[in-house]
Amino acid sequence: MNRFSKLLIVIALLVSLLAACAPAALSPTAAPIVLTDGLGREVTLAAPARQVVSLAPSNTEILFAVGAGSQVVGRDEFTNYPEAAVALPSVGGSMGDYNFEQIVNLKPDLVLAAEINTPEQVKALEDLGVTVYYLSNPTNIEGMYANLITVGKLTGKEPEATALVDSLKQRVAAVEDKISRVTTRPKVFYELDGSEAAKPWTAGAGTFIDMLITMAGGENVAASLAGSWGQFSQEALLVANPDFILLGDSAYGTTAEQVAARTGWETIQAVKAGQVLPFNDDTVSRPGPRLVDALEELVRILHPELK
Repeated sequence: MNRFSKLLIVIALLVSLLAACAPAALSPTAAPIVLTDGLGREVTLAAPARQVVSLAPSNTEILFAVGAGSQVVGRDEFTNYPEAAVALPSVGGSMGDYNFEQIVNLKPDLVLAAEINTPEQVKALEDLGVTVYYLSNPTNIEGMYANLITVGKLTGKEPEATALVDSLKQRVAAVEDKISRVTTRPKVFYELDGSEAAKPWTAGAGTFIDMLITMAGGENVAASLAGSWGQFSQEALLVANPDFILLGDSAYGTTAEQVAARTGWETIQAVKAGQVLPFNDDTVSRPGPRLVDALEELVRILHPELK
């Protein structure tokens, strides 16, 4: 081998070494995440969020459900599910007041807001240099699925979110198949607050409670209520004579015994049949994946004959 051939070999080796040692910055980088939020704002993340502060219980539940729980560094005061989230630092939220200083100190690369937060709060956080995504409340199950995918994209968990949505859709389809065989629809009154027995608060049309009762093969006796939420008179309740009374206010201590002791309520079919039951209101009031848990529980209550 002559000198020239040897020189070519040396040059080739040097080129190979330089290529192997080239900085990672020269390699193609992932495209930024650009999504439009519920306020119509275009929100950009250079990479999936790794430090997230949640400002609503529903957001916290979604983050954990899509597999981003380990990326959550702070949560609102009312988050109580899942259990792992309760140990996280609280950033407030009582009476709508949040500790902005603490939020900034947590160094989030994303704050996930919800409709319980005001546009003014979003702007105030942005003015502090924090990236905020405002997640609108869905109006139906499909919208809830879309929110799961959105949070999956923001946190780099889109495959996990897609798998979760597929699983939830299968469970809802199974319920729909069961309900297709239903011949009677029991009448249901869902109590949100019965502290005024003559005018208990309940949920009307346009709420997830009304939608889930219908999907579960029931009839919401307050569906005609003007507005999504409101008070339903005792007179109207006695006329409706529901087969079931579900106590969303059981978390605040309301019991079936207390309901039965209310003047005039002893004539209601649900009271006479012992079908005044506690219900976990978090599962129907928070627009997250546990809406499907609530749907399945409603089917078990309203249609125990379905297997």
